[in-house]
Amino acid sequence: MMRHKEYILFDLDGTLTDPAEGITKSVAYALEHFGIHAGDRGELLKFIGPPLKESFPEFYGLDEETTLKAIGKYREYYSKKGIFENRLIEGIDVLIEELSESGRQLAVATAKPEVYAEIVLGHFGIRKYFRCVCGAELHGPRITKDDVIAYALEKAGIADTSATVMVGDREHDVIGARRAGLDCIGVLFGYGSREELISAGAALVVETVEELREVLL
Repeated sequence: MMRHKEYILFDLDGTLTDPAEGITKSVAYALEHFGIHAGDRGELLKFIGPPLKESFPEFYGLDEETTLKAIGKYREYYSKKGIFENRLIEGIDVLIEELSESGRQLAVATAKPEVYAEIVLGHFGIRKYFRCVCGAELHGPRITKDDVIAYALEKAGIADTSATVMVGDREHDVIGARRAGLDCIGVLFGYGSREELISAGAALVVETVEELREVLL
């Protein structure tokens, strides 16, 4: 079924790259500004995926004003160092190339600010495989995964949702895809659990990049 999908939307963090070091260091840097000591950076992995505007209040009880300041401090570190404290998911670059060569139309749909997503994909040399890169706005209303996926479909000129699939590692990817009328493949080489992805309504869940390849090709 998934082999017939013409358009494939990919999440970025936890799906194409493993940004754990950069994101957790950026969050820790932001929290330190407010006198909050995160301790083990492993506790901050939950920040990978959801929008920061949701995560700071949910995980640390920050009010709206403080959250905006925290996001500013996060970006202070991330834009200079954290963005490059990142690595490609092993084998994903080969899969992306194979999908592109097979004639699939690929796009990125990420809750990461679009300007950062472009830098990351360029840094790893895989930007050329994507028809478009769609992300959140730094200072605009497009923040949630629902918004980003809707924007990606419009920007890529995709009208046939039945020919389109989303690939992501968190429930936000699955929920956003379903609200847009898309199937979603959940991947376990990122930061979501099988239970999280299935509960959100993933059409399929795969453990490895090779399994993802078998499903798509």
